[in-house]
Amino acid sequence: MDEQSEPVSRRPHIVRLAVFGVFLGVLFYLLAVRHLVEIQDVRRVVAATGPAAPLAYIIVSAVLGAIFVPGPILAASSGLLFGPLLGVFVTLGATVGTAMVASLLGRRGGRDSARALLGTARAERIDVLIERGGLWAVVGQRFVPGLSDALASYAFGAFGVPLWQMAVGAFIGSVPRAFVYTALGASIGDKSPMLAYAAVGVWCVTAVAGVFVARRGVKHWRAHQDQAGERGTGERSD
Repeated sequence: MDEQSEPVSRRPHIVRLAVFGVFLGVLFYLLAVRHLVEIQDVRRVVAATGPAAPLAYIIVSAVLGAIFVPGPILAASSGLLFGPLLGVFVTLGATVGTAMVASLLGRRGGRDSARALLGTARAERIDVLIERGGLWAVVGQRFVPGLSDALASYAFGAFGVPLWQMAVGAFIGSVPRAFVYTALGASIGDKSPMLAYAAVGVWCVTAVAGVFVARRGVKHWRAHQDQAGERGTGERSD
């Protein structure tokens, strides 16, 4: 009787996660692939706010990043508007804002269903892993090339990573890339080849570090899975 009722109880959670995933997929297609938001219009609107432009851009860029407007484009626009120094801090503020917005939406949209599908035991193990290394997981993700920060933030939120870990981890992990893309944008406005060269150099170092971090993370995850499997085998043999 219990075996028959279990799929019924899990179905609403599966449907909820599927709908949430489709919603994010549509946003990603419209904003990241089709580029429905014209970044030139965003820059004009922000520039019109005068002295409040840095704060306005942080807020607008945080929201746009959370709906998958590409971060490099937003960061480059920050460099064009505010230059390499102020622009880096504006980019970092927007990056942290995006991480918090996406994490909150991920938590609201998927955390309860994800925990229900994982089961109590697995959810508790994930909680322990997050408590031990959630902050550094967020930092490490920022170094992995080709991975959407917004999409990762939604996933972190769905798995219950605390908001403070998202904010601090996004800030620490995004410093190199914030400099790279903001400096590239500023170099276009200032016509500074040296700034562009510096940005490319930092990007190369960050990419190499990202590959190393990804490999190390995979090895750590495999080792953890092997240990969990050995413990499970030992318990069954007892």
